[in-house]
Amino acid sequence: MKLGIVGLPNVGKSTLFNAITNAGAQSANYPFCTIEPNVGIVAVPDKRLDKLAEMYHPQKYTPATVEFVDIAGLVKGASKGEGLGNKFLANIREVDAIVHVVRCFDNDDIVHVDGSIDPVRDIDTVNVELILSDIEVLDRRIDKTKKQLKADKKFQEDLDFFERVKKALNDGLPARSIDCTEDEAALLSTVNLLTSKPVLYAANMSEDDFKNGIENNHYYKAVEEVAAKEHAGVLPICAETEAEIAGMEPDEKALFLSDMGLEESGLDRFIRASYSLLGLISFLTAGEPEVRAWTIQKGTKAPQAAGKIHSDFERGFIRAEVVPYTQLIDCGSMAAAREKGLVRSEGKDYVMQDGDVVLFRFNV
Repeated sequence: MKLGIVGLPNVGKSTLFNAITNAGAQSANYPFCTIEPNVGIVAVPDKRLDKLAEMYHPQKYTPATVEFVDIAGLVKGASKGEGLGNKFLANIREVDAIVHVVRCFDNDDIVHVDGSIDPVRDIDTVNVELILSDIEVLDRRIDKTKKQLKADKKFQEDLDFFERVKKALNDGLPARSIDCTEDEAALLSTVNLLTSKPVLYAANMSEDDFKNGIENNHYYKAVEEVAAKEHAGVLPICAETEAEIAGMEPDEKALFLSDMGLEESGLDRFIRASYSLLGLISFLTAGEPEVRAWTIQKGTKAPQAAGKIHSDFERGFIRAEVVPYTQLIDCGSMAAAREKGLVRSEGKDYVMQDGDVVLFRFNV
């Protein structure tokens, strides 16, 4: 579960990465200060685990995690190797989703690589480079499909779909913006297109914007419109503020956020949004040895979820004893939940739900 943080130089990308991970990626007012991708692994905020820890007093507490990769800033011509283009494209190809930091603030002291603030232009700059790279990849797949078509006419539908995707790319649209059937989405996933990866636009705004109301920031409104057309997510954030509060004690942090009229930090919202972007949920296991969140895709069935813990659990799966987190907390203990008949016995076809507290029964 790896997310790449991308964007043009000097949009606040590395500042945001530092705030997320406290990894100390170099941040400076010039392009390419982040040459090798910095990597940080951070916990997914989950208050449910805190409550379970209060209930069980476990020896070990293990939240779900997300890996963030801070990738070198991109410039025009990256798809042809300009700047650090080849390295940029190789690094982004390895991530599961993209967090695209877009500058939505004015500051004369921080130069913009294109000389002015225009988030839509900046988004287009990055998208064009990714699209150009994707067209090369898709052309190779189209050539292969044409050869397959000579031997078997069943590949005509595949070819028609790939040609439709190529037309969209040539029109400047990312692959993720294309409406697909379930079968077409599965086919598209077999082609490693950069613009088919899920994207969350992190609209980097000033502290004043949050105080005065983000709805008054016309840059942010423009990013929202782009995200809606692309089937992408968008999240307002102030990287500078987040970096400032990252090292604060919990009480000091809460007071600071309260003064700004916020209930939680942008980082908590950002990490959760990134987790959700990949279509992921957490099921929970709880006991005195450990309280833990396990990451699975939405739609995962019980045996495969059990396999996340250990392959033997999936191989010898008998049943899953499941109680929703909210019901467990309301009851106060697993024993009380059992007495009320709230702990269900689920079989191999059960689809796991976010927040399920589970005990797997297996026999190997």
